[in-house]
Amino acid sequence: MTGSVPGRCCQPRLGAGRGVRGRRDAGRSRYPACSGAGGGAAMKLKLKNVFLAYFLVSIAGLLYALVQLGQPCDCLPPLRAAAEQLRQKDLRISQLQAELRRPPPAPAQPPEPEALPTIYVVTPTYARLVQKAELVRLSQTLSLVPRLHWLLVEDAESPTPLVSGLLAASGLLFTHLVVLTPKAQRLREGEPGWVHPRGVEQRNKALDWLRGRGGAVGGEKDPPPPGTQGVVYFADDDNTYSRELVAIGCWVRVWPVGLVGGLRFEGPQVQDGRVVGFHTAWEPNRPFPVDMAGFAVALPLLLAKPNAQFDSTAPRGHLESSLLSHLVDPKDLEPRAANCTGVAYTDREAQDEAGGAAAAAGPGLRPSN
Repeated sequence: MTGSVPGRCCQPRLGAGRGVRGRRDAGRSRYPACSGAGGGAAMKLKLKNVFLAYFLVSIAGLLYALVQLGQPCDCLPPLRAAAEQLRQKDLRISQLQAELRRPPPAPAQPPEPEALPTIYVVTPTYARLVQKAELVRLSQTLSLVPRLHWLLVEDAESPTPLVSGLLAASGLLFTHLVVLTPKAQRLREGEPGWVHPRGVEQRNKALDWLRGRGGAVGGEKDPPPPGTQGVVYFADDDNTYSRELVAIGCWVRVWPVGLVGGLRFEGPQVQDGRVVGFHTAWEPNRPFPVDMAGFAVALPLLLAKPNAQFDSTAPRGHLESSLLSHLVDPKDLEPRAANCTGVAYTDREAQDEAGGAAAAAGPGLRPSN
């Protein structure tokens, strides 16, 4: 007889004829329907609670946002500050763009050429491998200077095509002169350059032309008329010069010269605007221990001293003194180049090492009697 036991609605029936295996299988599936129904109800209850909590939180957030819509906002000052920064940046960009569009300022106008004295640059030259290269370099520097007259004097019997052609193509106002160095004064092969000073006859030939003694073979052949205001400067063709070098309206002016005499520079020592000595390594007791590139002379002073010239028999290092001793006393030398703190360079590659460039300007000095 089979039947159901109260309280166990899903208990399986047990047959009378089943053995041990039947009871074991029956035990494995006891209460299946009853367990599944209870778990599903609990899961539904948990999901309801989650959705309810999410709904309540959302409603609370929405209500808070609606309440804040009516409240005053304190974010206006930061927004104004950010807007002001952007405005300042836009203004600066506009200013920079305007500066880029603005034409560059016109350079300071130099004095009118007619108001400047003429600069007479005396250059002796002789035939050698680098002659043309050095003359081209010098001529291009001189072409930057207004009212310049180049006196180029060849050490030759007659003018050479090389020098004549170079002068014609230079675009400069020039006078071509020629004079041959006497045989007794020429350097023999292998002799050092200090045995006989080079260029003495050529410089004196230029002084003769300035004094109206003729001799020009090319270019401007008439000497400067009486009363001409000018400056005479002796520029060797193997040196390098600044276009600001030569003084105007001076009697005798001096300045330092770079890389000469075994020194970084040599030149006058100045105190209170006056020359009190010379910085030099070679015979500092010379009357004028200066380099040929370290002085300029007023043309009226040279014309007033017709016997002043270079002496080919002067001792070594005294060639400059042989001319200057006829023109001026050492105490009357006028220092230039910022009281001789700059340098008139003879080597362009050493400019950064030796110091600033030499300029020349200012009042003149009285000549010696």
